[in-house]
Amino acid sequence: MAVYEYKGIDGAGKAVKGVIDAESPKSARAKLRRQSLFPTEIWEQVQGKATQGSGLNVQIDFSKYFQSVSPQDIATLTSQLSTLVGAGIPMVEALSALIEQVENPALKPVLVKIREDVNQGDALAVAMRKHPTVFNNLFVSMIGAGEASGALETVLKRLTSYTEATVRLRDKLRSAMMYPALMGLVSAGIVVGLFVGVIPKIRRIFESFDSALPLPTRVVLGISDGLQAYWLPLLLLIGGGVYGARRYLATPKGRRKWHEWQLRLPIFGKISRMVAVSRFCRTMSTLLDSGVPILTAVSIVKAVVDNDIIAEAVENAGKNIREGQSIAIPLKESGQFPPLVTHMIAIGEKTGDLEPMLSKVADAYDEQVENMVGALTSLLEPLMILTMGGVVTLVALSILLPMMEMSSMAR
Repeated sequence: MAVYEYKGIDGAGKAVKGVIDAESPKSARAKLRRQSLFPTEIWEQVQGKATQGSGLNVQIDFSKYFQSVSPQDIATLTSQLSTLVGAGIPMVEALSALIEQVENPALKPVLVKIREDVNQGDALAVAMRKHPTVFNNLFVSMIGAGEASGALETVLKRLTSYTEATVRLRDKLRSAMMYPALMGLVSAGIVVGLFVGVIPKIRRIFESFDSALPLPTRVVLGISDGLQAYWLPLLLLIGGGVYGARRYLATPKGRRKWHEWQLRLPIFGKISRMVAVSRFCRTMSTLLDSGVPILTAVSIVKAVVDNDIIAEAVENAGKNIREGQSIAIPLKESGQFPPLVTHMIAIGEKTGDLEPMLSKVADAYDEQVENMVGALTSLLEPLMILTMGGVVTLVALSILLPMMEMSSMAR
């Protein structure tokens, strides 16, 4: 089956559009008519293609460039697939049910292709591995382990829990930092508005002032003149700096330097390290608990931590495991993992309870990250208010001091 996009009208005469899967355009039209929809245009959806037609008749759907599959979409998909598999529904039928339910237009053609591959005899993990932008190595490896062990339902449940926990932590971090970021943006806009829109008008009052202007007034007027005279070069300089920094960070050397600097920051460095350690522990626990071999799990976790410095420590731990040694020793020697983490990993290895021990560490660190971000947010708010108050005070002094001197001279 293929996925077709359509435009048409419904029974009430309203314009509608959407996607539908069918074996051919003819069967797609018949399927739409059974739903009381009357298509006026219908075409096959090609994954990743955002154009329709050719030559002068080409139509570009710009919305496709902004379509993506979010972790929340994957969590919902995994949960639904776990329920269907647990009910004993064959995989092809389960995928067909998911295709009918999914709302994300970027995910539907991927599921259609996976269903076709599974119907032709491929394993689910093999079919998913062909779409790395949607299903990462962690997801595919766990699905493969679940299929090999015959415990796919259990693995899907663990994947659902893992994905939902990751989404929760990400959303909490974003929501906690959203207000300070918005407040900073508004404050910057107000400051630029003062120096560009207000100060130049007040400058005319001081042009007839014979004596030297006070220092705060000269500073404010100088900043205002600089912003008005050099705003274009300043914008180009900022844009060029951002572009150059992104190009440098895209290189292995630049990425490593950036991650190393992240870990050395006073407060944010500790949060970054705790997030990376939490990802390591939770991902490792989920993989091992799903039956993935420890060497394979280490190679997957190395990419999940999203920090090259931590990833190097994990890679060295993998080398030790190949030589028959413990995983806790190289993690401790790297100096990148807190002593509590390496101690609990060592205990888990000795007692044979490494998976639950890693899960407990991840839960504890997630809670600490949430608390630290909350405390940091509460400190940032008054700090930004004080900064904004200082700028406003400087502008007020630059205006009031000359006014007071002119008033005293007049008297």
